[in-house]
Amino acid sequence: MEAEAITIADCRAHVEERRGLRSKRFSKGIGDGTIHTELGHLRMVLLWAKKHKIIETVPAIERPAKPEAKDAYLTRVEVKALIEAAKTPHIALAIRLLIGTGARIEAALQLTWDRVDFARGMIQLRNPFDKARRKGRATVPMNDALKAYLKAAKGEAMTPFVIEWAGEPVKSIKRGLKSAGAAIKRPDVSPHMLRHSAAVWLAEDGHSMWEVSQFLGHNDIKTTIKVYSRFSSDYLRKLANSLAV
Repeated sequence: MEAEAITIADCRAHVEERRGLRSKRFSKGIGDGTIHTELGHLRMVLLWAKKHKIIETVPAIERPAKPEAKDAYLTRVEVKALIEAAKTPHIALAIRLLIGTGARIEAALQLTWDRVDFARGMIQLRNPFDKARRKGRATVPMNDALKAYLKAAKGEAMTPFVIEWAGEPVKSIKRGLKSAGAAIKRPDVSPHMLRHSAAVWLAEDGHSMWEVSQFLGHNDIKTTIKVYSRFSSDYLRKLANSLAV
């Protein structure tokens, strides 16, 4: 299909087709969040094509509404149980790394030992040699417990990657994480839920939204405020106190 020939009807037909497409990840069809992102990428490509005079006009791209972010998170007790339920050491270490840094799963699995600075107690989640723009990859401090587990893991490392198994870097922990989640009766657990849980804990402990935003590597603090301010113990408290009678 020629880019400029795309119509709203085409977009709607595509949405319905994707919703009905089953996959290993989506047993009931592709979710609206994924479809929203896909069509957003299409629109960016079309805008780029117009900018470079490949096409003359950009057709309207209709997308389904973006779903609200999932609100489920794990408590500290649940995370400890999840680690204990992990059947292999690399899954347990990955859980500790994700919850201790608030990292995205891609950043955690791509993390190499040269970016773990034990002397300074810092972890650089962004690969300095990777020139692509990556979301949420900050340089964060590691707590003492995580530092101890990482030191132990490095002593037995067989590859440059922090998360490894059988002498190979790990591409996915979904299966191992799901198994551990099922064992603690949290089948909904996911790598992103661990990042979300870390952020919720930070907000609950009273850290400012600016600090939480920096730790998570958010480009815009508005995102942090929108999602996590309601978990803050001090959120709107001063306003409530002003209404005492």
